Amino acid sequence: MNEFLCIAPSVKLGKNVKLSQFINLYGCEIGDDTKIGAFVEIQKNARVGRCCKISPATLLYCEGVDIEDNVFIGHSVTFVNDSYPRATTGGGLQTEADWKVEKTVVKKGASIGSGSTILSKVTIGENAIVGAGSVVTKDVPASAIVAGNPAKVLRFLTQEK
Repeated sequence: MNEFLCIAPSVKLGKNVKLSQFINLYGCEIGDDTKIGAFVEIQKNARVGRCCKISPATLLYCEGVDIEDNVFIGHSVTFVNDSYPRATTGGGLQTEADWKVEKTVVKKGASIGSGSTILSKVTIGENAIVGAGSVVTKDVPASAIVAGNPAKVLRFLTQEK
């Protein structure tokens, strides 16, 4: 199976991490007991906590993405780390030196539905749920259920008694 994995020496893998085929990891950190699905790319300076599930075709290509523990990321979720991306600058093609990384945080226990897009400078609160296909443009409160484009709060999770 290793012939279909691209894992750079700079990757920090925790204990009992489960990796599917056809993944690309470099310069990132993956916590203990996390499962990474097929066709996932996680780039440098991104962090995935413990006991997370990253479903197939998810793109954590963004520096500055911090996923805390016990987070579920559905299929084909995309994270963005630049509010105003451009291909060129006055001097030619843009390089890493031409932009400032904008942090995104997914707090512990949150779930992000398949096909969602998470913009930069956003925090998804603890135990929040993002509905499938949502576009998250602003912070999501803890325990909120959000959906839509742009994602809006539908209701809050209640504690069972």
